[in-house]
Amino acid sequence: MESKKVLDAKGLACPMPIVKTKKEINELKSGEILEIHATDKGAKNDLAAWSKSSGHELIKHEVDDDNILKFWIRKG
Repeated sequence: MESKKVLDAKGLACPMPIVKTKKEINELKSGEILEIHATDKGAKNDLAAWSKSSGHELIKHEVDDDNILKFWIRKG
């Protein structure tokens, strides 16, 4: 999956991953993908709910071997 931009939100607590995601996604064109890396376990539910409520699509999320949460959101 090709991301237009990668946001490093590791080490940030709620609500900062959402705040930074919103700022970064505003800079993308519709249809482009933002990849987010986070360590806050609450980011999974927060980013899913935020994506849905703001008209974007959470395409995929996974946890890597270093317990980094990775999300791919397509701008609506």
